[in-house]
Amino acid sequence: GLSQYSSDPRTEWDLSAYSTREQLLEAVRNLRYKGGNTFTGLALTHVLEQNLKPDAGARLEAEKLVILLTDGKSQDDANLAAQTLKNLGIEIFAIGVKNADEAELRQVASEPLELTVYNVLDFPLLSSLVGKLTRVLCTRIKERSHKETAGSTVKDTPVNMGPQLSPTDLKISAVTSKSMHLAWSPPLRPPKKYRVVYYPSKGGTPKEVVLEGAVSSLQLSNLTSHTEYLVSVIPVYDTAVGDGLRGVTSTLPLSSPRSLRVSELSHNSLRLSWKAAQGATHYLVLCSAAPDGAED
Repeated sequence: GLSQYSSDPRTEWDLSAYSTREQLLEAVRNLRYKGGNTFTGLALTHVLEQNLKPDAGARLEAEKLVILLTDGKSQDDANLAAQTLKNLGIEIFAIGVKNADEAELRQVASEPLELTVYNVLDFPLLSSLVGKLTRVLCTRIKERSHKETAGSTVKDTPVNMGPQLSPTDLKISAVTSKSMHLAWSPPLRPPKKYRVVYYPSKGGTPKEVVLEGAVSSLQLSNLTSHTEYLVSVIPVYDTAVGDGLRGVTSTLPLSSPRSLRVSELSHNSLRLSWKAAQGATHYLVLCSAAPDGAED
């Protein structure tokens, strides 16, 4: 399977989408690059929630590998999401291009790092990794399969355990032009953390807040007025991730001053007064002479 990410991860195709090499190569040729931000933690959570589920083609008995390709430093907490995958026995290979942060790649990738971390200066140089990476991937899959056959302990925790790990009933209230309040009902088994991601629906930059698992509400502040926001609440466990909650709401428009009054007119001055706009700190007052012939 393959997903692209920037601010919002997008599944291009699932593991079960293509059954032949030719079909897969044709899909790769038709792939359109998705530009934007670098929210690696959100992307890894997307892979866990969407791409590694049985209905997306993942088989419980199969080895699970994730190859992360990135050209920049993550703008969210990639390590928390990566650790969740690794705790589930999912092996992560990290490949950096151009401005990727090698320290972050090494933090995200699985051990041994000499086999799972790669970095190249530009995209055309990725072709130089194909041979080595193919050999390493095949070898790692064989090694892990042999360990299971020999009876070694490999974690068999399901990626998603359904309702018992998932919060419910997301409520968005107390919406103003700059803020909103989130609250939800926690799952039967409290998570270790919550990742709350929110961003404007029309191409805005996502922001993320990480909460302790005992918390079930959050006040979002410093929002943009009159803007539709998408909100996700994702429970994260040591060895699993629950289904996330999704919500959408719009902040209110900025309030306007009302009841404009003109008084104390003279040949070169006048006084203006109005009812204040809630939350306003300054006012910009513009005036100009009426066009010739226009009413005063």
